[in-house]
Amino acid sequence: MRDEFTDGRLAATVERLRGEVRAAHAATEGRALIELAKGVLVERLGCGPAQAARQLTELADRAGLSRLELAADIINEAARDRVAEVAGDFVRTTIGEPGTGGPAASVAVRLRTAESAALSADDTQAVADSLLAHALEPLGAVAVAIWTTGPDASLSLRGHAGFGADEAARWHYVPPGVTTAARQALTGRRTVWYPSLAAAGIPSIGHARHPDGGRVVVPAGTGGRIHGVLEICWARPLEPQPQAVERQIEALAELCAHTLESLPEQAAPAPSLLPAGDGSRELAELSDGLYDAALVLTPHLDEAGRLADFRIRHANAHFQDPAGRPRSAVDGVLLLEAYPATADESELFERIERVYATGEPFRARRTRLTALVDQVPLTTLADVSISRHGGSVLLIWRVEDESARLASLLQHAQRLGRVGAFEEDALTGDITWHGQLFELFGRRPTEAPVALRDLADHAHPDDSGTIRQFLQTVLQQRQVGSAAFRMLRRDGVTRHIRVTAEPAQGVDGGLETIRGAYQDISAQHWTEVALTATHDRLVATEEAAEERNRLTLQLQHAIMPPVKPPLDAPSLDVAVRYRPAESESLVGGDWYDAVVLPSKKVLLCVGDVAGHGVEAATGMVVLRNALRGLAVTGAGPGQLLSWLNNVAHHLTAHVTATAVCGIFDPGTRTLRWARAGHLPPVLVRGNEAVDLPLLRGLLLGALAEAEFEESELRLEPDDIVLMYTDGLVERRDTPVQDSVAQLLAVAQLPSDSLEQRLDQLLARSKSDTDDDTCVVGVQVY
Repeated sequence: MRDEFTDGRLAATVERLRGEVRAAHAATEGRALIELAKGVLVERLGCGPAQAARQLTELADRAGLSRLELAADIINEAARDRVAEVAGDFVRTTIGEPGTGGPAASVAVRLRTAESAALSADDTQAVADSLLAHALEPLGAVAVAIWTTGPDASLSLRGHAGFGADEAARWHYVPPGVTTAARQALTGRRTVWYPSLAAAGIPSIGHARHPDGGRVVVPAGTGGRIHGVLEICWARPLEPQPQAVERQIEALAELCAHTLESLPEQAAPAPSLLPAGDGSRELAELSDGLYDAALVLTPHLDEAGRLADFRIRHANAHFQDPAGRPRSAVDGVLLLEAYPATADESELFERIERVYATGEPFRARRTRLTALVDQVPLTTLADVSISRHGGSVLLIWRVEDESARLASLLQHAQRLGRVGAFEEDALTGDITWHGQLFELFGRRPTEAPVALRDLADHAHPDDSGTIRQFLQTVLQQRQVGSAAFRMLRRDGVTRHIRVTAEPAQGVDGGLETIRGAYQDISAQHWTEVALTATHDRLVATEEAAEERNRLTLQLQHAIMPPVKPPLDAPSLDVAVRYRPAESESLVGGDWYDAVVLPSKKVLLCVGDVAGHGVEAATGMVVLRNALRGLAVTGAGPGQLLSWLNNVAHHLTAHVTATAVCGIFDPGTRTLRWARAGHLPPVLVRGNEAVDLPLLRGLLLGALAEAEFEESELRLEPDDIVLMYTDGLVERRDTPVQDSVAQLLAVAQLPSDSLEQRLDQLLARSKSDTDDDTCVVGVQVY
């Protein structure tokens, strides 16, 4: 068995050999750049290779650069391509200047080295290794994946670096329709930045190993067509990057696109039905065999290599130009020049552009299409199909047959409306029935239709008079007639039927044919009966509810008058306000009390019983009277609320409530108080208003046993204490903390009296719940 020392030496040897291989690759790629720069000097200076090598060394020494950095600068100056543009961008946005060996020089070397390695690679795996080693690791990236797109918009992993072999095997193929980070960039046709892949909630390769790492996913395409996707992974969350880095990544994606374009066997993982090339000739032959109109389109690029339009390569025999031009005049013409309306109509041009870019086919039914069809715009609907084959796009459309569609709609309408048409020849007696009528009459299709003259034999006897009058109107007076009757079918089912008939006269003025329709109105009839009964019940219920609300409001006003007479308490001015709910149906259980106890102390309290109506009002009466009786014992507010909790839990029918209870001692100007799930009181002292602490205390009736924390407050002359229910502050769109802050701002406004201060609180209340409101105010003097 090998010992740990032997294993360590083998691992170190393997790592050393790997480093030597990487160094050899880097040296080879660096020599490629130097050789390319020497070729530029040979062409520019007209010298030989040896002299160019000496010139390169001398220029590097003068500039204080390495030969590799100077070679990158020479290549950038000669090429003036995207890589040179990105390096120049760094010169403008960083402290590095040309000739100083700063960031601009290092960027140029890295990008040119990556470009050289990628162009010399024979597969996308080598491209991925080169991009990570030369261009992405200096940016902090730890892994890279190169995806290629299939003709069905699937994704295949064609190259990766920094990911494990097992991880790559699991992600070697992503079917169409599966949402991943790479697909987001493909379908959106734009660069997507994920500061954290886990936060975005989108899976992708390596997400388990780097769950919080950032991702950048860039479509790799040329000439309007996306050949693949470049995905770059960071181990940590990705901070916003400068524009220069973004342009570096876009340049690398463009390099990937050219590489993928030069490796067609890698870029198309699924076998294609068309040979290499744009496939336009084969598509033209295929479109000629279709029964629908079709166009074969190929991309048209501008001078910068960007997709500008599509050229019509072929129009099949079923295509008819709206302007009447022959098909030969359309072949070879640009799509937007021949049919400019396609740019606006149902986003047709954008759909074609998207299909060409991503390869994902587009199908749509009943799309408005007038630009390519010579028909009335209001009635031109078509089924559209767009697909990419090789480098071409096949556009197919089928114009909807309006007459067939209307006939189908009519059939559906008759079926849904349970309507059946008929025609009766008055001379021969021949009758034509719509198929729906056999079902309405409960007859087999092989049986003879029922003539109008025999209609009474199939109706309820009580409706014979109605049918007789209907037949007289149609057959004798020769006018349009209509009647509703009950049909008695042989299967014992009674149906409510409406019949309408119109007579048609011949050239001699005699009755020739009768056309009309039967409609099953059973559902309508029973609905009307049910609605009538429901209406009667609703009227009775509304009257009962109004009476119930009236009695509830009378009960509440009898016990809780909106304004309470002055309270005879020494050293204390007490005022109360009660504002009932705006809607009688919302009459609730808000209550207040202010009473002088036998001990000359003053009981102050407000409460709110959950719910509305009689139950809430009666619960309020129970709790209010119980608290009055318990307060005579001289117990403190905490004990009173504990007893009141037992009353709510055991002696009432599932009542829950909130309350604030206070005992004021005029001799010491001390207020002891406690709360049960209610908002605390407000203290107004001078020009400042604050809410008292939020003491512990559950709402009444929630638990069988509960304890309530007490607090004691010594009041000074002119101090004001306000107790209120949530109807004063509650809003549906505002947190309660903000509403209380608004209340404090109003409470500290100056006023001439305590009564005026309470009126001011009610007037400026911004509550929108239409609930009851109680306010109790006390002022010490």
